[in-house]
Amino acid sequence: MKKVITYGTFDLFHEGHYNIIKRAKEHGDYLIVGVTSESYDIERGKLSVQDSITKRIENVKATGLVDEVIIEEYLGQKIRDIIKYDIDTLVIGSDWIGKFDHLKKICEVVYLERTKNISSTLLREQSNKIFKMGIITENENDSDVVMESKYVSGINIQSVFSKDINIAKQFCEKYEIYHSYDDYESFVDSVDVVYIKVNLNDRYDSIKKALSSKKNVICDSPFTLDPEKGKELFDLAKRNNVSLIENITTLFLRAFTQLLWMAEGDIIGDTVSVKASCSYDNFINKTSLLDMTTLSSSIIIKMLGTDYNRINTKLVNDSEGKPSYANIIIDYKNAIGLIEIGNTISLTNSLVIVGTKGTITVADDWWDTGYFELKMDGDKRIKKYSFNFEGSGFRYIMQELLIMMRDNRSECTRIFPYESLGIIRILEDTGIEYI
Repeated sequence: MKKVITYGTFDLFHEGHYNIIKRAKEHGDYLIVGVTSESYDIERGKLSVQDSITKRIENVKATGLVDEVIIEEYLGQKIRDIIKYDIDTLVIGSDWIGKFDHLKKICEVVYLERTKNISSTLLREQSNKIFKMGIITENENDSDVVMESKYVSGINIQSVFSKDINIAKQFCEKYEIYHSYDDYESFVDSVDVVYIKVNLNDRYDSIKKALSSKKNVICDSPFTLDPEKGKELFDLAKRNNVSLIENITTLFLRAFTQLLWMAEGDIIGDTVSVKASCSYDNFINKTSLLDMTTLSSSIIIKMLGTDYNRINTKLVNDSEGKPSYANIIIDYKNAIGLIEIGNTISLTNSLVIVGTKGTITVADDWWDTGYFELKMDGDKRIKKYSFNFEGSGFRYIMQELLIMMRDNRSECTRIFPYESLGIIRILEDTGIEYI
């Protein structure tokens, strides 16, 4: 008898889930399905799971195809299960290609292409709408968005738009997306949410068109370098009752939320200094000095606000006349914001928040905040805080967008419109160009 095993969350059970189970069954005689527990879903960053584990197990059993259901409770359990149940074949979705190749030494591993349509009639909870998401792009790199979306129940990426249809088609083929478009109207009609990942020069027009079509929007930051145009976009989102959210992942992480609460809650007293230091070499998806300035500015805006007095910018150029180092001082009435960026010069990455009673430090890649330290004045001890953080962090933005859409809110509370406009004003005052 050939034994097969597959795993999944199986939230809001739909046709794609059924097909995975059906096709897994075809690979053997006895099928075991592992359903992830709530605690494991939280641990691995699976967000917005709607159904209880009891209901998810019932839905899996209701297919009539499963011989046994088990619960997956921790990382690494698959190896134990394969040995314990004498498994011949592990079947898993093709979005995990390569992730389980290490198990080939103990069983066969089969990756299945996912179903390219979701049937809403098969959803067990009709009240929980699945929002269709589309991507506007200029290249084939998805920046981990497709993988991140799999951890957020309620959003399904179905469409890709590019002015170059070949790029859209290649993107779809590479990431198993359903529909490719070079006709904007057809694209926007097919989705509820648009993620815009295009060059800064094209962002304003892309956002305005999507909002005018009453679509919810996530866009890379900054939206524009013109404060008036930025305000126009937020006003348009509010007028059309759709959500507009900025892709600055750091602001959506649990650790940063806790850190911000501590800084604002008088634990370290009045904040007198915020210094963000980073090097270009440490960024995968950030491609310019402006991008790094935007990220660093967002932290200072959240900590110190938008009411600053003046900005002093010092750029050091290399032998070719390109910026190799930037030092930006943002002067507030009773505090100072410091941004230090190495373009071709390596710096020690750190975020340091100094208060009148203590200091919070985030070492290394602070933009992926999962850990920070608190040192109170007069106390030799250092308190350490750690928060689970998986993936690139984009899943937390999608989760926030879901909450905004279900609450009918156009404004994001993680970064308010006035804060986004404050970042644009800082970029304007620094004089740093898009290079």
